[in-house]
Amino acid sequence: MRIVFMGTPEFAVPSLSEILAAGHDVVRVYTQPPRPAGRGQNLTKSPVHTLAEIMGLPVETPESFRKSRIIDALEALDADVACVVAYGQILPERALRATQYGCLNLHASLLPRWRGAAPVQRAIMADDSQTACQIMQMEKGLDTGDILLSEIVDIDSDDTAGTLFDRLSRIGAGMWPRTLAALERGGLVPTPQEGEPVYADKISKDEARINWTRPAAELDCHIRGLNPFPGAWCELDGKRIKIHFAKVEEGSGEPGSALDDNLLIACGDGALRITDIQAPGKPKMSAEDFLRGMPVGKGSVFN
Repeated sequence: MRIVFMGTPEFAVPSLSEILAAGHDVVRVYTQPPRPAGRGQNLTKSPVHTLAEIMGLPVETPESFRKSRIIDALEALDADVACVVAYGQILPERALRATQYGCLNLHASLLPRWRGAAPVQRAIMADDSQTACQIMQMEKGLDTGDILLSEIVDIDSDDTAGTLFDRLSRIGAGMWPRTLAALERGGLVPTPQEGEPVYADKISKDEARINWTRPAAELDCHIRGLNPFPGAWCELDGKRIKIHFAKVEEGSGEPGSALDDNLLIACGDGALRITDIQAPGKPKMSAEDFLRGMPVGKGSVFN
């Protein structure tokens, strides 16, 4: 089939690879324009852009699909279908109809739960036991289209957003060849979404702050859901500290106070043993390494 691929982050790279490996003709790749990145803020191409160039695929990086000439060029490709994976732009209705079979989107949740921008993070933060990879027919509404293929995925008790992203990325990528084969032979059966929608809003910096009055079990989910980005944080001696991983343990005391000299912190119910932590301007490190350079004694307070 003649495929248009739209995607940007690392999450989308395996999908493009699987579509190519299945023998489809990717006639164009759309991705976000290069953005400043790193300490030098140098313009950096997206992971999808990098792979597309390696594979010799034509790449377009429009700032917006709102311009008629951009959609004119998409229509002129005479493609069978557009495959969309975390592209990062809202596609207007005309763009959704620009190929024979429209736009299919890989979404990392069990729709209609967690429609929107941060479904993986929100699923872990809410302590969901399962999520899904679903390929859906895109329509004008936000993640409202019919489901074409779905795979349920268990969320492990030690999953972070990073580990779950990686697993969902691989599983979702493997769904594309099956979806496109079924599309080609007319075998896809659309299934309307059922249930009350829940929206996965973007994570704000203020929301990422740790509220130690919450139960330890809830904070465990909060921390894992924000690992590696943007990172759950709190303050210690006026410095912003990121907590990347912690374990629920028994303990009680004033929320936010250290119950020993090894980063056991009291919560509203129970306690958390911090195991992975990051000081300002430093890389992530183990609690043991952190304490060598910055001892945290019993009674210290995390705000």
